Amino acid sequence: MSIDQLIVMAAALWGAAAGTLVPRAAYRFSVPPEETWRDHCPAGHPLGGWLGWARCAICAAGTTDEPARPRDAGHLTTGPTAPSYEGDEGEGGDEGEGRRATASYGPSTPLLALVTALVCAALAAATGTRPELGAWLLLAPVGVLLAVVDFRVQRLPDPLTLPLAPAALVLLGGAALLPEHAGDWLTSLLGTLVLGGAYFVLFLISPNGMGFGDVKLALGLGAVLGWYGWGAVVLGTFAGFLFGGLYGLALVIARRAGRRTSIPFGPFLLAGAFVGLLIGAYAA
Repeated sequence: MSIDQLIVMAAALWGAAAGTLVPRAAYRFSVPPEETWRDHCPAGHPLGGWLGWARCAICAAGTTDEPARPRDAGHLTTGPTAPSYEGDEGEGGDEGEGRRATASYGPSTPLLALVTALVCAALAAATGTRPELGAWLLLAPVGVLLAVVDFRVQRLPDPLTLPLAPAALVLLGGAALLPEHAGDWLTSLLGTLVLGGAYFVLFLISPNGMGFGDVKLALGLGAVLGWYGWGAVVLGTFAGFLFGGLYGLALVIARRAGRRTSIPFGPFLLAGAFVGLLIGAYAA
């Protein structure tokens, strides 16, 4: 087995492990704007920590020792873009009984672990032994988390988007000090400013078409894409708009949305950046 194959396998294992930590954070962050982050499971039991499986130990044990508060008003979201979470509703009986039976209150842990593993493995296959791979593997789970939250409630939380660009620049700055790196840190910095500025202009032109959370996300994506040059920035940005446009068109054709229906744009920006990053890494 070659060193590249070992790196891909190790990256996949890392992604699977990191993906198991995403569901609880995704549940806690998935609230409508202006609401505080969730701190209780749907049955009202307090949550411990931010990372881990979205599963309530008290509900799983079937005990009622802990006081339960009323179900959060923001727990359910509606609309064509809001997928149903396992454990949100009971089946064939009392709603509380269904939640206690499953004890799960967030997105599927195996699914997120698989998705994160595939993302990390693809990044490792494209990057190889170059030192910037460490930055991609650390940032990838955050990207998956942002995509899940935005798709769930059309919100990109500031605690995730604001540190993204500084974290990417710091990690890539470290990679730039190591031999055999294939990127440019200055272009990464300029990509942050250019892409963030471009999205800010779009936000000013059409605030109903692009949220300010997308602008803050663009700062981090510009840093990541800029590492491999302006071609990667352009390609990743174009792919994001293409994916978002195709998704919106599919909803219109399926009569699940109209021209003015708001859709979560963050997942498609992230998917486009992922494509741009892969092609940039292969071409470097």
